[in-house]
Amino acid sequence: MRPQKLFIGGAWVEPDLGHYEVVDPATEEVVGLAPEASRAQVHQAAAAAREAFAAWSRTKPEERAAILDRAADLVQRDAEAHTALARAETGATTATARGMQVAVGAARFRRYARGALEPVEQAVPPQINAAGPMGRAGVFGAVAVRRPVGVVTCITSYNNPWANAAGKVAPALAAGNTVVVKPAPQDPLSVYRMAEALHEAGAPPGTVNVVTGSASAAGEAAVDSPDVDMVSFTGSTAVGQRIAEVCGRSMKRQLMELGGKGAALVYDDADVESAVRGIGTTFSFYSGQICTAPTRVLAQRGVYERVVAGLAAYAGRLRVGDPADPATVVGPLISAAQRDRVESYVELGRKEGARLVAGGERPAFERGSYVAPALFADCTNDMRVVREEIFGPVVVVVPFDDEEEGVALANDSDYGLIDYVWSGDVARAFRVAGELRAGGVGVNTVGRNMEAPFGGFKRSGVGRDVGSYALYAYSELQAVVWPG
Repeated sequence: MRPQKLFIGGAWVEPDLGHYEVVDPATEEVVGLAPEASRAQVHQAAAAAREAFAAWSRTKPEERAAILDRAADLVQRDAEAHTALARAETGATTATARGMQVAVGAARFRRYARGALEPVEQAVPPQINAAGPMGRAGVFGAVAVRRPVGVVTCITSYNNPWANAAGKVAPALAAGNTVVVKPAPQDPLSVYRMAEALHEAGAPPGTVNVVTGSASAAGEAAVDSPDVDMVSFTGSTAVGQRIAEVCGRSMKRQLMELGGKGAALVYDDADVESAVRGIGTTFSFYSGQICTAPTRVLAQRGVYERVVAGLAAYAGRLRVGDPADPATVVGPLISAAQRDRVESYVELGRKEGARLVAGGERPAFERGSYVAPALFADCTNDMRVVREEIFGPVVVVVPFDDEEEGVALANDSDYGLIDYVWSGDVARAFRVAGELRAGGVGVNTVGRNMEAPFGGFKRSGVGRDVGSYALYAYSELQAVVWPG
């Protein structure tokens, strides 16, 4: 097993602090050895990005597009090897690793190859200024121009190392920035494969740098480096708050995609089977380790028992097991620590008086970080299992009486990432959507439009990305004004 090296300034560098083991959460076997970067090496990576920025930011958009397109080709060329590694690192099923991790990563490089060619100037209506202390009367024209921010630190989450990293790196590069990527410690090896693809595609030295560490020190150095102009972070709200404090001291720009506790409002006139299918994805998609999941179900009393029974039956049909087995639907959680955390919430739900309708037990496997999909009914909105992000295959159901109460319960949360509404009355569904304090609302679906803005209200984040919105997220706006 060849130990992984850091990628700094276009070169593969031995880590100062040795290596740590990356463990397969399904087999508990060592997948590889990830490098432990020293604080000095992280700052070296940021300095390399700073040195590369001037030249990269002046490259023609067509050149940046060509590199991102070639990177997508290279990711697709090696997709099967990447899929096997992603499955081993994350515990995702083969289908998820192939279709939702590696394929989405390649698609995002392809999307921002096109994004590099999008206009950077937007005309501003002319303004007539009267004569005064600033000069004679006249007509002033203006344009708003997107300019690259500079050096961007991208700190990624563990649930999807390909899609999450590519969703940051690709638009940042397309906009003319250089990047330092700090992957989650649990599954960093896939991100190094991404760096290899970009390097082979022709990204100049220093344009992309990857540093890792098993503890918080590497991430802290990637945030506080004086060479870093912006931090893009996906992860927990608690960590995001600490990053924001550091960024605030030096006025670094931030893009924060943080925690979620998505409310799924199911009204009496809803297609209950459709709602159950959508909500049930929480149990299987990344084994519930996804911030956009509809984990907090608010069911109107007329359909409450049908929703509970439907979700219980859905959970009971899901096969939990080896993610390499094509028949498996629910794989392991990312680590034993995360499994223990989820199990502690299952026990907490029991103590709070919620009714455990299905799952929650540890399957009788010899090894692996597994928890059977769990469903709690008869919950109230003050329970911790209802209010706190569990990040696992756990769904809670709360009853409500009327539309107003449902909206109030949905909004009674610290989070506001994506909520969902199921109703046969489309007018009501859209009316309710307008009252929800969430960055996104799914109406009779859990699907997403990947050109629509993505981000959260309240403690779910700061800023928006995805589609063309990501190009603005990784740009500064400059006003250029002239007399007509």
